[in-house]
Amino acid sequence: MALGRLIATAADDKKAENTLLLDLRKHSSVADYFVICSAASERQLDAVASHVRKTARASLGVSPRASEGSPESGWLLLDFGDVIVHVMTPRLRAFYGLETLWADAPVLLRLQ
Repeated sequence: MALGRLIATAADDKKAENTLLLDLRKHSSVADYFVICSAASERQLDAVASHVRKTARASLGVSPRASEGSPESGWLLLDFGDVIVHVMTPRLRAFYGLETLWADAPVLLRLQ
């Protein structure tokens, strides 16, 4: 959970909006935690993802196993193994509704 909190805080440092840390341990075999946050522009999407990578590497010595998407697509995914990070535009976040898919998962951290 330390990595999830670190990532959520790093996203917030770059002004990501509505950042959530969800506990999926009882709900998914894909990951233990999801961090979901919104970024208003392609530039901010890239800045949030870059800062998350740098912070995780500098603080805990970990890097994403994989990353998907691009700022131009409006959705960047960083796979840290136990923690998966979704940085999305508000429009795509509303469209895909990840929070509603995992509505039963406890919210461990909420940053506005």
